[in-house]
Amino acid sequence: MPFTCSDIIKIFFAIFVPPIGVFLERGCAVDFWINILLTILGKSCRSYPQRNFHSHSPLSLHLGYIPGIIHALYIILKY
Repeated sequence: MPFTCSDIIKIFFAIFVPPIGVFLERGCAVDFWINILLTILGKSCRSYPQRNFHSHSPLSLHLGYIPGIIHALYIILKY
């Protein structure tokens, strides 16, 4: 499938809010719910071991979304 201008907007959402990017591509299909689970689980697994509340930088908080981001980019680029 060719790369379109709307894919740029979907990729932007996939990086910052992964479920929105998947929703724009596939709607409320199973892929959307899988992405929500990956985003939540990735975020909870990433932030759980940290006990030092002063080390929360915006970048470290965003890195927990990596499983959701990877899944969202896969869905957008596949379909």
